[in-house]
Amino acid sequence: MALISIIEDFHPMNNAKLLDIAEQLTPTLHHEIHEPVGGFTLKERYSSEAEEIVLHKVHHIAMGKGENLCLDFGNHMVGYLTLDFSYTGSHPDAPAYLKLKFAETYEEVCENSDVYNGWVSRSWIQEEYVHVDVLPARIRIPRRHAFRYLKITTMDTSVKYKLVVRHAECLTETSADYRRLAAADIADPFLKRMDEISIRTLANCMQEVFEDGPKRDRRLWMGDLRLEALANYCTFRNYNLVRRCLYLFGGTRFPDGRVSANVFIKPKAEADDTWLYDYSLMFVVALEEYMQQTDDVDTLNDLYDIAMQQIEMSLRLIDREGRMSEEDAANVFLDWSEGMDKRSGGVAVLIYAMRYARRLARRKNDWSQAQWLMEKLDWLKACARKNYYDEERKCFVSGGQASLITQVWNVLADVLYPEEAKDLMERSEEFMDCFPMKTPYMHHYYIAALLRAGLREKALLHMRDYWGSMMEAGADTFWEAWDPANPKGSPYGEGGVVINSYCHAWSCTPTYFIRSWFMREKHTDDHL
Repeated sequence: MALISIIEDFHPMNNAKLLDIAEQLTPTLHHEIHEPVGGFTLKERYSSEAEEIVLHKVHHIAMGKGENLCLDFGNHMVGYLTLDFSYTGSHPDAPAYLKLKFAETYEEVCENSDVYNGWVSRSWIQEEYVHVDVLPARIRIPRRHAFRYLKITTMDTSVKYKLVVRHAECLTETSADYRRLAAADIADPFLKRMDEISIRTLANCMQEVFEDGPKRDRRLWMGDLRLEALANYCTFRNYNLVRRCLYLFGGTRFPDGRVSANVFIKPKAEADDTWLYDYSLMFVVALEEYMQQTDDVDTLNDLYDIAMQQIEMSLRLIDREGRMSEEDAANVFLDWSEGMDKRSGGVAVLIYAMRYARRLARRKNDWSQAQWLMEKLDWLKACARKNYYDEERKCFVSGGQASLITQVWNVLADVLYPEEAKDLMERSEEFMDCFPMKTPYMHHYYIAALLRAGLREKALLHMRDYWGSMMEAGADTFWEAWDPANPKGSPYGEGGVVINSYCHAWSCTPTYFIRSWFMREKHTDDHL
């Protein structure tokens, strides 16, 4: 089950100054018109068998009751659909009743959404039912959709006429400016293709904020923002969009000052009543990484106290022995891993964030805070080793579990000496079956831990294998959840693949790794 929070009578604490700055940073959206590049019909309504159609003959295809036409736009689109309809036969004596299904993947075209029985609202499923009263007609679907394929099913017309699709187009929308895209000379064709897909994933999530997914949830999540920002810095370099998102998180928070896990921006900016321990700490990390890119003193001054507050509030959840309780660990995300003990990982994420907090304090010339953070870091690292490291097995154990996720975060937190971390990550396959990683989010941090331990080739191989398997499965943009051994898997319950996001922010980071690590011999580990 999900980390769901429902707080009755929730009133976030809003800071008008910060929200005003965020509003001023609202980006310009760029638009392009795209038309289909191909078409096909499904032999049966939910069949994967299809008959290809020559595109220029589409406007000759007449559809009666129960017949379908599928249009392929060639790549993942985020935008608004316009359709031109006509008819054959007698003058229409009844409305055309249509079902429009927007699909990010070919498999999604063929899915029967009626079987979905998950815990995320089925209202996210991209299906529209439309009545067209007068033909010929041009209709524009007012809702923004994320898709590559459009399936048009004629639910009913009348016996007197059949429907014809004369024209289709999508007006795409993104705040990514491809004129600013940093050039990259990537010799390896496979990595070049992976870089392109990563960039499209990022661009399609760049809207008025860095969305987590343009299909679902369409809002600003802190864990996704940190990874999107990393990819953005080496591609589109839209620093103002990162700044806007940081101000949104700082400008609307929990009443006690905690940074919310996500923020709604319409009809106005408002913190969600969901708090995730590790996501609130990623605010600190993202702010410091933004400062590395910009040296934006005004933003540091505005958000510094909020960042330090996240560290101080998280430290209150750590007892005198440096442990986190099982109850508090329930608010740690790390990955979709139900049943995994997250106490050691939770402590490690705090250590990781404190390293970034200390850099912020030094930027601010807040030397007493920097010294306090250093002392807390040394203490908490020693506690993490004492409490969770099994000297005999040479790995971290939390609640009797030696999961790879726990190893990754302790390596990123520098709890071990470098040679110990390298040895542990060289043996990382030993831990993969204990609560396997479910999402590209966690696979990103696994690669980061391999790089932190100096295992560059192993990190590159894993990126090739994991994201490459999505490419081999037909990805135009990278996906929210992916297990190559279980392609139909979903964190959302029965039939959940129809609700899965197939363009998801936390999947976009291969472009960061390729451009920052795998194109050059010299690199920095500031973002690890």
